[in-house]
Amino acid sequence: MEVRKTPRLIQAAAKHLFSLTVISVSLLLVGSKLPTTLERVYALGELRVISRNGPTTYYEGPHGQTGFEYLLLQQFANELGVRLVIEDEESLDTMLNKVGRGQTHFAAAGLSITERRRQRVRFNQPYMTIRQQVLYNSRTPAPRSVEDLIGKDILVIANSSHAERLEAIKTHYPALTWRESSSVEMIDLLEKVHSGEVDYAVVDSNAYDLNRHTFPRARAAFDLGAPQELAWAFPRSRDESLYRAAEDYLNRIKQDGTLAAISERFYDHIDEVTTGGALLFSYRLEKRLPQWQTLLQEAADEFDLDWQLLAAISYQESHWNPNARSRTGVRGLMMLTLAAASDMGIENRIDPKQSIHGGAKYFRNLYDRLPERIQGEDRTWLALAAYNVGMGHLEDARKITQALGGDPDRWVDVREHLPLLAKRSYYKYTRHGYARGWEPVTYVRNIRNFYSIIAWHQQQEQRQIAAQEAETDEQRIQRKVSSNRTLNMPLSVL
Repeated sequence: MEVRKTPRLIQAAAKHLFSLTVISVSLLLVGSKLPTTLERVYALGELRVISRNGPTTYYEGPHGQTGFEYLLLQQFANELGVRLVIEDEESLDTMLNKVGRGQTHFAAAGLSITERRRQRVRFNQPYMTIRQQVLYNSRTPAPRSVEDLIGKDILVIANSSHAERLEAIKTHYPALTWRESSSVEMIDLLEKVHSGEVDYAVVDSNAYDLNRHTFPRARAAFDLGAPQELAWAFPRSRDESLYRAAEDYLNRIKQDGTLAAISERFYDHIDEVTTGGALLFSYRLEKRLPQWQTLLQEAADEFDLDWQLLAAISYQESHWNPNARSRTGVRGLMMLTLAAASDMGIENRIDPKQSIHGGAKYFRNLYDRLPERIQGEDRTWLALAAYNVGMGHLEDARKITQALGGDPDRWVDVREHLPLLAKRSYYKYTRHGYARGWEPVTYVRNIRNFYSIIAWHQQQEQRQIAAQEAETDEQRIQRKVSSNRTLNMPLSVL
């Protein structure tokens, strides 16, 4: 998969190049009949999709490109046997214009279906239903209705479905005003509400769910109107070949459970979080994690693991406190038992380096003990459950899962049956007996939450570094001049 960020100055040239390529391919095909869009996709060997970079669409994760939209698109491209090329476009208006003019095959950017947009593009069947949510800062009173929004600073994405809905509401509340910006993503809106830069913002519920841990002071006050459906946007054309192929693909992944599995991967592990707990995690992410990051990375390299996953495990275990100790006697950053520490060759559990090394080695051991046929994230989540409850109890739960018709190799099935280990009618038939089976379910869910936040935080840091490195000499000079002017201003002005 290739992601292309097209500079504004060469977008026009790129548009003409795309058109010329299509024409060239058309001339190569036999006969007078023009090739369909799907035939052109095959001939080009590329599926060209326009999107917006962000946590609900596509982004650079610890193992490469990922995201809900990305996984849907990549699998569709794989089934077509072509390469996926994503063009990043900040402006929703420009994005829809490009789709309408046929300058891209379609758009996949978490687009809500609205009547105004239907006049410009053609939506296929929806793949998700969301709600528009009004966000406020938890340090201020929560608005209860639209009346409470009047006279406040409200920010939304320009040409978004949120702006459309506000326009419709304004007919009943003429005093309602808001600002629109094409240079912000929904995650930016959460950050601005969290920091108090704006009073309110409107975002999609899935974006809020994914990022509320990162910006815990941004809270949902109420839903703005009825739920909306998300779909891909295609050109309004008589040529329905690619549109129909996408329809068939979406129908199939809905029926065979693939869509549900992708949704589970990104959304189902998200649980409710208190503002205090999220703020504490955010603080520790900034203050505590950096001092252990090098040790985590070294251990991850040694045992072929993801250091961000190790960091998430460590936070769940000890909140990155090297002196942590539980009532059951487990200790250290990775909260190892005496037996586990001994098995891993660890002498001092409260030594950060030894604890992280021992925890990584222990997790890798559990990971490798699972059947070879279990791959991908299922293997990771099952190994995490074993880290918490023990491999013996996990195997008991997998056997119960299989006996009750579930798949013992899929985490989504096993997690449904783990709590049965606490019921005598089930555990009396198991090899290892009673276990607090609900705990590993919560344990894995929490780690997945922390892992997602850490990964996104690291990506944002890398973006900031890249932006600073790309800053021109002229921009640096202007910034320094502006800074000096501010420093030289009298205190009465400041």
